[in-house]
Amino acid sequence: MKRLWAPWRMDYIKAAGKPSGCIFCEREKFVLKEGKLAFAMLNLFPYNPGHMMVAPKRHVRELSDLSDEEIKEMFHLIKICINALKKEADPEGFNIGLNIGKVAGAGFEGHIHFHIVPRWNGDTNFMPVIGNVRVVPEGIEKTFEKLKKYFEGKE
Repeated sequence: MKRLWAPWRMDYIKAAGKPSGCIFCEREKFVLKEGKLAFAMLNLFPYNPGHMMVAPKRHVRELSDLSDEEIKEMFHLIKICINALKKEADPEGFNIGLNIGKVAGAGFEGHIHFHIVPRWNGDTNFMPVIGNVRVVPEGIEKTFEKLKKYFEGKE
């Protein structure tokens, strides 16, 4: 039998599937860019290497509660995220979206956030269905180091 190593998964399991508190308000790890009103960070439990999230600094539940300035800054950060991923990882496409409400899949429903997931042809397989495992071929620390340079000095 072949082994799949996913060392980051144990943190998720020990946290009973979800960290306590709001990861967006606390934002202690893997923050790529802090703006005036919003920020970009790597997802600790990514679907693919380079899976980023963009959120307002304010703890806001609904899209309609965001100011025009917050929306503008968030979309500017999304643009920077996409450009960084294109330069560093050359994905063939992206999934970009947000989940509003628990039934829509929002893991942190109290703090709205966008997901930016780079995609490559063949990046999905049977493992999530059969083995309840997602194979992520690169550690988050290495991904962070590779991407951080694209966010330094940009506003």
